Amino acid sequence: MKATIEDKVQTRIPTKHGEFILHYYSNSLDDKEHVAFVKGEVAGKDNVPVRIHSECFTGDVLGSRRCDCGEQLDMALDLINQTGFGVLIYMRQEGRGIGLLKKLQAYNLQDQGLDTVDANIKLGHLADEREYDIAALILNSLRVHSIALITNNPQKIDEMTKLGIQVNDRIPIETHIHLDNLGYLKTKVERMRHILKMPDKK
Repeated sequence: MKATIEDKVQTRIPTKHGEFILHYYSNSLDDKEHVAFVKGEVAGKDNVPVRIHSECFTGDVLGSRRCDCGEQLDMALDLINQTGFGVLIYMRQEGRGIGLLKKLQAYNLQDQGLDTVDANIKLGHLADEREYDIAALILNSLRVHSIALITNNPQKIDEMTKLGIQVNDRIPIETHIHLDNLGYLKTKVERMRHILKMPDKK
């Protein structure tokens, strides 16, 4: 069955990053509440800055330093606000798609020495189970012509291109590296092909 979405509600949300319009979508694939945070006029535009951000309760809400998610969320919204237009799609696929419970279990495995990839695999999951069909449908619903994707992940560019989204450019989004997230970011680079500048080994 081909996936469909419906833009159910749009409402104005003033934030520390400026004013956005929040679009609430229902869809035929799951019962999750995927949303788009839209700044300015994006319909028919090229090179629209777009961040496809997967939910991270621990990072986005609690400010966890184990990952770079919360910082990326803030940076992306600030970049979109500074540009004057853009879209942040907030996908409800916690823990690279394995859910909050399994993500927290994976954290415990990481504390025992596994990296993020091996922890997911030990729990019976793939390294990354996220899907982007709904994100592509949201961009089509917003009538975005082409995008500059805010990401360090080449796989995300590949996935969006396969789904028919014209990705003209990549906008890097590099956060602060510290002891709490160093291993996490190193695994992203070495095992998931993310494009990040890692500190030189001493």
